[in-house]
Amino acid sequence: MKLSDVNLTAQEVMDITKKYMIETYERFPFVAIRSKDMYLYDENDNAYLDFYGGIAVNNAGSCNEKVVAAIRDQVGDLMHTFNYPYSIPQAILAKLICETVGMDKIFYQNSGTEANEAAIKLARKYGTEKYGPERYHIVTAKNSFHGRTYGALSATGQPENACQIGFKPMLPGFTYADLNDLDSFKAAVTDNTIAIMLEVVQGEGGVRPVTPEFIKGIEALCREKGMLLIIDEIQTGWCRTGKVMGFMNYDIKPDIISMAKGMGGGTPIGAICTTNEVAQAFNSGAHGTTYGGSPMCCAAAYAQINELLDRDLAGNAKEVGDYFMEKLRSLPRVKEVRGLGLLVGVEFDFVGSADVKRACLARKLLVTSIGTSIIRMVPPLIATKEDCDKAYDILKEAVEEVVAKL
Repeated sequence: MKLSDVNLTAQEVMDITKKYMIETYERFPFVAIRSKDMYLYDENDNAYLDFYGGIAVNNAGSCNEKVVAAIRDQVGDLMHTFNYPYSIPQAILAKLICETVGMDKIFYQNSGTEANEAAIKLARKYGTEKYGPERYHIVTAKNSFHGRTYGALSATGQPENACQIGFKPMLPGFTYADLNDLDSFKAAVTDNTIAIMLEVVQGEGGVRPVTPEFIKGIEALCREKGMLLIIDEIQTGWCRTGKVMGFMNYDIKPDIISMAKGMGGGTPIGAICTTNEVAQAFNSGAHGTTYGGSPMCCAAAYAQINELLDRDLAGNAKEVGDYFMEKLRSLPRVKEVRGLGLLVGVEFDFVGSADVKRACLARKLLVTSIGTSIIRMVPPLIATKEDCDKAYDILKEAVEEVVAKL
């Protein structure tokens, strides 16, 4: 039976899902049928303006034609192989990424959390081999988010968040320090610290960018102490912040970069990039993956990244993002607008961002709520000022509705 032959009502789809799937998401009350560019369409062909962007995945637009064509072209020849033969998609993507981000080596993974796991493992392997078995400690920021597998979750500086509650104890060897407080990080560093791991904009932490002074100070601290600087670019990478990589906004040089989300055009792929020196710690058998670097996903990522670069979507993210953030400051009850490029957060002076999100959904705008008072938006980087105007108008109506009920 072909999936195209399945004929189910929206209610039947929802009922089957509720019966058989473990549900950890607050589902939207519609069935996604198709998507294109800035819009997601439901079972009744209603169009939703997607400022969720697949959670910062659809950077070149949903179902980008060149990405779709690359997938179709590749799957007929080689969809999957294990990582012992060479493959053309792996090779050309590795060259493109390393040369674009200024790194020497790449290792493919399946997702963002796996990329961060690889970054943590690589840093610890490098530290223990170069300095000894006690050099494994890593400092990350409070309110950071690095993923949901145990290493990445332990690196996540949100011990009271639902993502950690019930899963403790976390793995040892991590300490959290205050973002944008260099003294706090210096105090957290010990003789056993091998790395500092940071997002240049905390996404799940409330859309909070690092300051230039802080991140330059962290880079200097790492060089002084012989530590590695790991930059988590899972959400900020691939043109989201107005530069190809978020760290490029700050004129710093990381030792390890993790990436995923926007690199694959909707396919499950992640990676770490690093220097020749650090890469040597991953010797034969030290790390591996079954699906990482799949020919299909690499072909999709090659098309996606070329689209992002050829169309200068980093430049568009900066121009449109600056416009959007300035406009958002005139929303009712705004406390602060934060972000970089088209990674945008609006913090209100009232509790009720989840209600604002639902009011936007009712008006066919998709946004997400962070905590109790922050709306986060990560639209495709093809977004225009007109798209932002439409999103602003809906947000304004939604906030007014929610505020009237307080």
